[in-house]
Amino acid sequence: MIKVLIVEDDPMVAALNKQYVEQLDSFTLSGVAANIDEATVHMAETKVDLILLDVYMPGLNGIDFLRQIREQNEDVDVILITAASDIEQIQQSLRLGAIDYLIKPFEFDRFHEALTQYKHNYYKLHHKSSVSQQELDRLFRKKSSQPAYGQPRPQQLPKGLTKNTLQTINEAILSNERRDFSTEDIAEAANISRVSVRKYLKFLSEIGYLEEDLIYGVGRPIYQYRLHEEKQHIIASYL
Repeated sequence: MIKVLIVEDDPMVAALNKQYVEQLDSFTLSGVAANIDEATVHMAETKVDLILLDVYMPGLNGIDFLRQIREQNEDVDVILITAASDIEQIQQSLRLGAIDYLIKPFEFDRFHEALTQYKHNYYKLHHKSSVSQQELDRLFRKKSSQPAYGQPRPQQLPKGLTKNTLQTINEAILSNERRDFSTEDIAEAANISRVSVRKYLKFLSEIGYLEEDLIYGVGRPIYQYRLHEEKQHIIASYL
């Protein structure tokens, strides 16, 4: 089992992250620390594999704690969690060896993706004395084959997405009369489940075809989308 330490000063966020960890196979919660001092004490007493580390906390912040961990050569991995998306801060965390960076508020799907990728790499590297170049390429999501010089790089959909469904969802988006739309709007128009549509809209947001906003109201937050007027050509290479 992969032992996880949550370092978060907000009790509600800590409780939510705890629930997320407890839903995942192969992970076990080692503890919850409200500040860096508590985290340091816990790590001195218990072996931890992965830290879910908030950046902004009273006293020493998460980036400084990550730097301290590296200076002390602690054998632990870190995923940073923060409400900020400052580029300089992200660059600092990557230079210090953070394996992922989650920006609040995030959904369970993104949390699940981060920890599943970590689990995959963890077991790959902890059960072998050596790895090949091809295995390392797969771990770091690289492809060993490259297109011939001068040839366009083919655009491939992420695993689990298909061109036919993407085409159907795109037609529903283009036929939508309102500037802003939700997952439910497209799911109803395309006659596709909301869970499936959400995956495609997330992908289209990641490539810049859609703009995504998180709207807070009564109940759970709702994602709103709109077409990015200057980047509508992007989708053509995927269809």
